[in-house]
Amino acid sequence: MNTLNLKTSFLAIFCIAITTTKGFAQEGYVTVNQDQKITQLLHLKKEINSNETHYKIQIYNGGSRADAYEAQKEFKKYFEWKSIDKYEPPNFKIWVGNFRTRLEADRAIKRIKKKFPHAFIFKPKKNKA
Repeated sequence: MNTLNLKTSFLAIFCIAITTTKGFAQEGYVTVNQDQKITQLLHLKKEINSNETHYKIQIYNGGSRADAYEAQKEFKKYFEWKSIDKYEPPNFKIWVGNFRTRLEADRAIKRIKKKFPHAFIFKPKKNKA
């Protein structure tokens, strides 16, 4: 008779545990009401940030396209930042990164200078077209 009480007690505790966890579950919905001006400001900020000139690091400057591409290839082996090649007659240049702050660029150049000792930070001029 004792095992019957034990089984009944266990079954009762199990049923109570199941029903209480289901009973406290909640479902809700959130409605956000915001002024249209906030959306306009967010779009304006995105536009300003996209036009903003960020810091870059130049790792190569020279007259040979082959050497520029070789430097770019070497850079890609060691670093994760995006690199672009620029031709400003008569020189080929390799620029890397798109750092929002000077501090970010300073941190990156510490690593880059180990492989490219002549690298330097600059802020490209905006094109007036």
